[in-house]
Amino acid sequence: MAENKIFAGPRVRRIRNGLQLTQTAMAEALGISPSYLNLIERNQRPLTVQLLLKLASVYKVDLDELQGEAGGSLTQLREVFADPLLAGELPGDQELIEVTEAAPNVSGGVVKLYRAYREQASRLKDLAELLAGQGHMATLADTRLPIDEVRETLEARPNHFARIEEAMEAFHASLSPGEDLAGVLKAWLKREHGLVVRTLPVHVMPNLRRRFDRHSMRLFISERLSPFDQMLETAMEVASIACHEAIVAELGQIPFSTAEARRIGRFELARYAAHALMMPYAAFHAAAQRAKYDIDLLRARFQVSFEQAASRLTTLQRPGAAGIPFFLMEIDNAGHRLRRAGAQGFPHARFGGACPKLNIHAAFAVPGQILVDRVEMTDGGGFLTIARTVEGPQAAAFQERVRRTALLIGCDAGFAQETVYGAARLPAITVGPVCRLCERQGCLARAEPPVTRPLGLDEMATGLSVFDFQ
Repeated sequence: MAENKIFAGPRVRRIRNGLQLTQTAMAEALGISPSYLNLIERNQRPLTVQLLLKLASVYKVDLDELQGEAGGSLTQLREVFADPLLAGELPGDQELIEVTEAAPNVSGGVVKLYRAYREQASRLKDLAELLAGQGHMATLADTRLPIDEVRETLEARPNHFARIEEAMEAFHASLSPGEDLAGVLKAWLKREHGLVVRTLPVHVMPNLRRRFDRHSMRLFISERLSPFDQMLETAMEVASIACHEAIVAELGQIPFSTAEARRIGRFELARYAAHALMMPYAAFHAAAQRAKYDIDLLRARFQVSFEQAASRLTTLQRPGAAGIPFFLMEIDNAGHRLRRAGAQGFPHARFGGACPKLNIHAAFAVPGQILVDRVEMTDGGGFLTIARTVEGPQAAAFQERVRRTALLIGCDAGFAQETVYGAARLPAITVGPVCRLCERQGCLARAEPPVTRPLGLDEMATGLSVFDFQ
């Protein structure tokens, strides 16, 4: 029967050094030559079952120690090298395995250093936001992926693109779609560009929302998508063609630093144009005012999803015909912030978005329900917030968990009475920005101490918050 071979040279060397033995002394005790032991320690010869048993009997070595792969350290190092700063540095895990086996203390030190780096980067980011709120600009070096650059750039500017709005409004009027916009758009693609739209079953296109086949001139859309999302994918294809010049012109006004960021930015502007095509500005703005910005009524009127109607509300900032300046945030149930948008830019300094007391977090407990709150910030500012969960692709397989996120759409409290959601008298809920910038005392929801105040630990008295501060 073939022997099981294990390459564990660095671990054998650590055992020998820990016992303060020379290679000659250990080799003699194991019944092998010093040169053979030297090859074992350099991973040029395997550690056979017989040698494993000999090591266990002579030196009382735990066999698991020799056969293990330092899984915990390896997992931690994978986390370090998954950071965008180090992405692409390693072709695979083999080097990480060698480091964890040959130098476990060094790998542990690298992990500690990386965690300290992330902690300091987080603190510097919080301090930069604090300084920005006070009118001071702080430039901090940060590692950003192209998608991060696109999101940060678009979130920091008004979510309104006048050229795209005008082009899509004129194009929609030329189509005169009536009640069947989806059918008219598909007919236009086929008539003007020979492009046929087809819906494919899940087993044919399991991992894609849509795919454009240039050879057969067909646009394939997954049946996993809801009818609203299928409509959006078709509208994006139409908008990319019919609104190409306007998209390029708007893209030229945004200072993206890389070609990849510009490509992603073009995709985001195409999505914006699709919303403008599905919900033309003048018609949507008039309907929103008549319905007092009732999102459910608007989505029924324009045959779109809740998420699409809510996103469209953040774009109503045409000069002379502006709506309420709504802002929007989307998170998943782990608390990751997926996107932000706002007609005047998301108000970072006054409304940080990470406070666990916001109703966007409570929305996951009551899927599909609309939660409305009036919130009061630490600086005295107030907002009306509307939160609701939204579902991902609807045709999930039996083994799959449905993707669910939560939207928060809100506006300054001064506009509350212009909406259907502000009619009721709601008690104010006191919230704050991110915990590290919030100085509200006695907050039961506090997750971290503020960076602006020293901790006030007192052996004689303990406050309601986990992190008491002076």
